[in-house]
Amino acid sequence: MKFTPKALPFFSFLLIFGLALASCSGEKKESAQSEATAEKSADTTTDKKTILFFGNSLTAAYGIDPEDGFAGLIQSRIDSLGLDYKVINGGLSGETTAGGLSRLDWFLEEEPAIFVLELGGNDGLRGILLSETKNNLLAIIDKVRAKYPDTKIILAGMQIPPNMGQEYSKEFSELYPAVAAEKNVTLIPFLLDRVGGIPELNLPDGIHPTEEGHKIVAETIWPFIEASL
Repeated sequence: MKFTPKALPFFSFLLIFGLALASCSGEKKESAQSEATAEKSADTTTDKKTILFFGNSLTAAYGIDPEDGFAGLIQSRIDSLGLDYKVINGGLSGETTAGGLSRLDWFLEEEPAIFVLELGGNDGLRGILLSETKNNLLAIIDKVRAKYPDTKIILAGMQIPPNMGQEYSKEFSELYPAVAAEKNVTLIPFLLDRVGGIPELNLPDGIHPTEEGHKIVAETIWPFIEASL
């Protein structure tokens, strides 16, 4: 899915929102990390294999109940199928690829059977150099593989509106297939397929999916998870 001309006016304020999100992310960071810590602590009491969703506010289900976010919905489907897997939500609002790389070690204390990498959207909204974003994504993948060679890695592709210019947006969307090919990991072409740019499927900020939007995202993700189980 690509952002259509019809959707572009809806995104005209996203750059401003991205900067505002960066300023408020510090307020949410402590509580988000605490929630992740509690969830991780509870999960380590089981022997189930782990699916780690490692990302930003999209993974964290910003603005809605985490159980209604795509990571929570994947856990519900796994439970309904009686599969021996648990989902850990490693989402943190406002997170960039650099921030993700710096906090990754804590999440790698336990081996994930599947590692879903959802980062880069905030980099794009802030106009961070694409070479830096790419290098951080590569470094995250390398770090996971170095510690757990058998972990299956899924990279969630992302697109951004052309606030930074058409060329930047185009190169940004091409970054994910390039990383996936270079590291031979599974690629979800566009995480927000059928959701991005559709007002009724997003919260008033225009970026974060509603509960209904997360249901569609979960359907986009599930075939890739299922193939890796």
